[in-house]
Amino acid sequence: MRNEGLGSWPARRARKTPERTALIHRQSSISYAELYDRTTRLAQALRALGVRRGDRIAYLGPNHPSFLETLFAAGTLGAVFLPLNWRLAGPEIGYQLVDSGAKALIYAPSLAGLVDSAQCAADVKTYVEVGERYEEMIASAPDERIDEPVTADDTCIIMYTSGTTGRPKGAMLTHGNITWNAVNVLVDQDLIADERALVSAPLFHTAGLNMLTLPVLLKGGTCVLVEAFDPAATFDLIEEHGITFMFGVPTMFDQVARHPRWADADLSSLRMLSCGGSPVPTSLIAVYQERGLTFLQGYGMTEAAPGTLFLDAEHAVSKAGSAGVPHFFSDVRVVRPDFSPVDVGETGEVVVRGPHVMPGYWGLPDETAAVFSNGWFRSGDAARVDEDGYVFIVDRIKDMIISGGENVYPAEIEDLLLRHPDIVECAVIGVPDDKWGEVPRAVVVVREGADLDPDEVIASLSGQLAKYKIPKSVVIAEELPRTASGKLLKARVRTRFGTNS
Repeated sequence: MRNEGLGSWPARRARKTPERTALIHRQSSISYAELYDRTTRLAQALRALGVRRGDRIAYLGPNHPSFLETLFAAGTLGAVFLPLNWRLAGPEIGYQLVDSGAKALIYAPSLAGLVDSAQCAADVKTYVEVGERYEEMIASAPDERIDEPVTADDTCIIMYTSGTTGRPKGAMLTHGNITWNAVNVLVDQDLIADERALVSAPLFHTAGLNMLTLPVLLKGGTCVLVEAFDPAATFDLIEEHGITFMFGVPTMFDQVARHPRWADADLSSLRMLSCGGSPVPTSLIAVYQERGLTFLQGYGMTEAAPGTLFLDAEHAVSKAGSAGVPHFFSDVRVVRPDFSPVDVGETGEVVVRGPHVMPGYWGLPDETAAVFSNGWFRSGDAARVDEDGYVFIVDRIKDMIISGGENVYPAEIEDLLLRHPDIVECAVIGVPDDKWGEVPRAVVVVREGADLDPDEVIASLSGQLAKYKIPKSVVIAEELPRTASGKLLKARVRTRFGTNS
């Protein structure tokens, strides 16, 4: 087998455990033998449509077996998989399709309208709707194995992550990056072959895909795919399928704990709860510990596929608030601007190196060079290290907002706000929110003589940004604090306007 990448996983797993259940979705299940057969046929069908090695194949839709079938089929062909965030607006989807040069798009029928609104995606030649046509393609395609040579260094996935410029960047993750990340999960989280994972976190996110789903499939476990998270349904799924492993952001676990069924629900099958996206509140840890459940949590980034730091269950309480220590095959330092290591308790920047770190951003050599120093990826996040080597993330150098586990980058929102005819200056900050952890707030300076309606400003962003990126409040200020050279002082904006009031 010349394919060393993810495209070979279904074949390798099928020859070991063909009858084991790989995927469950609603009332249907797919064995590893069936996953291999469907993946092979889909790859043959895509090749017949002109998809070749290196071409980008996009997928737009909620969690569904076709997402993973498309990923593995792309890997079989040596093509590159492009998962799209279906929560984005049409223009945002269109930008990623154009920037990546996607040749094919497979999408859920419920998102046909969103596909239509991404009209600038002129390079897409093939559109396939999941459903009757998708199934006909698979059924009519030959089942002959494709043995395309694929190496660990070949690009497997492009995952878009916004930057401080507001322009999304495509992180190129190789087959080796994703495989080594999965190995880190297997080593540090002790996955077993009988694992039954509930996948309610979106697969288009690096954590839902790379920290949960792919490691479980590599081990030969079962993934129960759910289109959208629902706390009540979560209890039913845990009991029905004997779920052993769950991943979510703190907001998801908080909603489960606040649900009326929490006290009496049968959670005896649960073995691992993995949490990411933002630090787990100590109070939430305590609520789960009362039920005999402990969180595994960590810190990561799309560019690192994403696992970087990991806090195990043994230290969940004694090191509460910490992101943990580096994953087994990961090297992490906290450094000063001159790259010398910080002292205990001193704040510095997190840098990471390892076989799971991306080689760069798609089509952006200058931006790639800017984030690497001596082989280390510069996270842009500030942290301190305690006397035991545990890392505590203390600030976001890039001013990123994390809302319900979604990364929100102020510059992207500010760029759109400044197009409003009555806004002359603006700054977007995160403010505390009981449900989402934090949400965006726009602080704006209004054009002289204008009568700005905050609700109208918020409404004007609808359709241009994903809902979670749209500010939940707009505050009008006389001026924004700046340095003598005119640089915006974001810290002062947060101090003055960042309360809940």
